[in-house]
Amino acid sequence: MELISHPTLADSICDLRSRKIKRTFFTQINSLIDWVAISGVISRHYAKGKSATGKPSYSGLLLFKMCLLQTWYGLSDYEVEDRVNDSISFSYFCGLNIDQIAPDHSTLSRFRTALTKANAYESLFKQINTQLESTGIIVKTGAIIDASVIDTPLKPKGKTNHKITEDREDLEEVEVAKEYADSVDKEASWLKKQGKYRYGYKKHYVTDNEGLVLGVLTTKASTNEVGNLEAVLDTADLPQNIPIKADKGYQSKKNAALLKERKLKNHILKKAYKNKPLTHWEKKFNKLIGKTRFKVERTFGGIKRWFSGGTAKYKGIQKMHTQNLMEAMCYNLYRSPGIIASNYQN
Repeated sequence: MELISHPTLADSICDLRSRKIKRTFFTQINSLIDWVAISGVISRHYAKGKSATGKPSYSGLLLFKMCLLQTWYGLSDYEVEDRVNDSISFSYFCGLNIDQIAPDHSTLSRFRTALTKANAYESLFKQINTQLESTGIIVKTGAIIDASVIDTPLKPKGKTNHKITEDREDLEEVEVAKEYADSVDKEASWLKKQGKYRYGYKKHYVTDNEGLVLGVLTTKASTNEVGNLEAVLDTADLPQNIPIKADKGYQSKKNAALLKERKLKNHILKKAYKNKPLTHWEKKFNKLIGKTRFKVERTFGGIKRWFSGGTAKYKGIQKMHTQNLMEAMCYNLYRSPGIIASNYQN
């Protein structure tokens, strides 16, 4: 006798298992983070006031938690509104009662715009990291620096006659933004990387030795990392005398002097030059540093894989910086329960 599977029952079991995993994660995050402190940061930049009907508007903390859910699950403003209304675990995380309706997508959009203009996401990112550091999740015994290109779909159509910046080369940017159509994100720029032409931005990360993000800088794609190290270091509050790891693209006399001036150890990968190959010691040094440096690449990959990151969801560098900060916050929080469990076992 042939057994017939019951897809509805199987789907229900999977849905229940997924709901339990989500609820466990949300409970862990709610226990880990002091939301009163987060709410205090939000209230300095966002006044809720009254709605059009005269009822009290939604709290900034509720809207921020919706932004977290939106990033974790790769949702649009419309989709996260629906999910909070339909999902018990989502509404539970946001602090809504079963009979309360979630803020609509336009409210969420206005909230994000208000906080972006006030540069409040930077303060929220730092507040969350301060809390994670106090619990031993973030440990600043070393730092890793790297950058990743974010492609935007709002790029010029057809061929470009403008000069394209080669990645890691300090060429003058000569694109003429006013020649582009209004639909194009004119604050982005072209970059030629590994033989491919890309249009968008770069996110520059400073991470700890485990890949948790300590600092975020957003630039147009054509920005050269080797000349941008100081600006990246300024995004993170780093203690002195810790090693700074980065790939060989950051290697320069200016950067070596900068790290020395800031009393940071230079663990940038050694680079071979014409008629000057790497010595045996330099190869050994690179191999040793590479065992830790790859973790920043794992961070970029994790954000792209888990949160559908790596593609611009907004137009303009200020909004893109918000996206990058939200992804960094969500990545650090997403990994936190696992790090706590690992620390407990050790």
